[in-house]
Amino acid sequence: MKIKKDFSLKAYNTFGIDAKAKFFVEVQTVDELRQILKRDEFLPKFILGGGSNMLLTKDINGVVIHIAIKGISVVSEDNNYVTLTVMAGENWHETVLWTLTHGYGGLENMSLIPGNMGTAPIQNIGAYGTELKDCFVSCEAMERTTHKLVTFSKEDCRFGYRESFFKNEGKDQYIITSVTLKLTRKNHNLNTSYGAIEDELINNNITRPNIKEVSNAVINIRNRRLPDPKELGNSGSFFKNPVVDQNTFERFSQENPEAPFYKISDTQFKIPAGWLIEQCGFKGKRFGDAGVHKNQALVLVNYGNATGKEILNLADTIINAVEKKFQIKITPEVNLIK
Repeated sequence: MKIKKDFSLKAYNTFGIDAKAKFFVEVQTVDELRQILKRDEFLPKFILGGGSNMLLTKDINGVVIHIAIKGISVVSEDNNYVTLTVMAGENWHETVLWTLTHGYGGLENMSLIPGNMGTAPIQNIGAYGTELKDCFVSCEAMERTTHKLVTFSKEDCRFGYRESFFKNEGKDQYIITSVTLKLTRKNHNLNTSYGAIEDELINNNITRPNIKEVSNAVINIRNRRLPDPKELGNSGSFFKNPVVDQNTFERFSQENPEAPFYKISDTQFKIPAGWLIEQCGFKGKRFGDAGVHKNQALVLVNYGNATGKEILNLADTIINAVEKKFQIKITPEVNLIK
């Protein structure tokens, strides 16, 4: 475990923001994590996973602890299901591919989501009608003050739409070290009705898809719509899709009958934030090196040398424009480091 000084985080965040850490350390075991947490000379302590769901707007005047704890193990299995424990430092998409190789179903709709396993429960990540909570069993996390490991059940995590206990009441109190998932071994419950998956399968003459083919369809769609962070800095979807009550939805739909929406319940409706942003004229617009992606208005991008503050200013401009036009407030999905 080597501690580095004045370390650039440009390669450790998918926006490619060149912020610096006063100190930087990569931990590869739970014990190494405990050791660095006990060292009071390094304060404050900033936890870094895959760097895919954050926007750095300043340097980190403390120690950045990069979680690189690896490993995937089978906890139990029977004819129908398998239970896996995946360590926090495992890349999410590589984990999805690993499960597909072994014939395990449940994660295929969440293919190509950037980031690592340890941060997945914080956001309750999801895509194309599937969320982490759908296959989540539990996670293990280290309490930052006592350095003890605590197990959280699905109920303990209080998952919601891009929400969890770790993002609210438990924020900055725990560091997730592993996640346990329950996946199918056969009779997979395929979800192909959300978004453009069905059309993608039909275009490829696939009428009875398997889990790998659903994953490939999702990958193809995402590759067309979303920029590769290795080529164009971004953090995927920057904003949450707003969920509104029935009164708000009725007013909105009367004023915008062509607008897409998803009914969550009799009283809640989800409206695509990308559509709202596009209607405000931001899609494909560039403001210096900060911009809105040409294929997906939900994605803010760094064309090379944008600062975190410039991207944040653009986000604020978009939020204000959407609220003025539609009387609906959209909020960032990414973690803003201000």
